[in-house]
Amino acid sequence: MILELTNSNRRVNAQNLNHNLQTKEILAKLQSQELLVINPRRKNGLIIYKKYHAEFAGPGAVVGGQFDLDATELIPVGKISLIYPQTSEAKRQAYKMRRQWVRLTKQITDNPIPIERAQLILNQFEHWFDTETVAKLPDRAFALLIGVLPQTIMKVRNSREF
Repeated sequence: MILELTNSNRRVNAQNLNHNLQTKEILAKLQSQELLVINPRRKNGLIIYKKYHAEFAGPGAVVGGQFDLDATELIPVGKISLIYPQTSEAKRQAYKMRRQWVRLTKQITDNPIPIERAQLILNQFEHWFDTETVAKLPDRAFALLIGVLPQTIMKVRNSREF
C-alpha cells in the first residue's frame, strides 16, 4: 500500500518506517524470550545492543530465549530472516553457532591494540557480507562489539578511503 507511492522520497520513508517497525517487533520477541534462529541460508545477522556492549549473531545463530532478555536495540545486517527452530537438534545447532559467533568476536577483542581491533572487525564484516552493507552500519555498533571508541572505527574507515 504505502510502498506503492510514486514519490521516491515517500517510498524511502515508508521503507524506513517498515524497517523500524520490523526491528521493534524482533526486539519485542527477543525480550519476551521467544527463541528464533538467524536464517543460515542467507547472509544476514543481528547486532544486538546490550547495556554496555553489543553482540553479533550471524547466520545459523540462536537469538532470544535467555540470551537476549537484556537487549536494548537491534541493528539488522543484510536482509534479516528469522526462523523458528523445529527440532531439539536444530536448537542445539543454533546454540553452537551463537557460541561460534561470540568466539569469533572474542578473537578480535583479544587484540590489545584498539586500532587493529577496529581494522579486524571491519575486515571480518566485509568478508562475511560486503563493503556496501558494512558502510551502512554505524561506528557505534562496531565499537560496542569490540570495546573501542566510535572515533577509532571512524579513523580506520577514513584511512581506508584513500
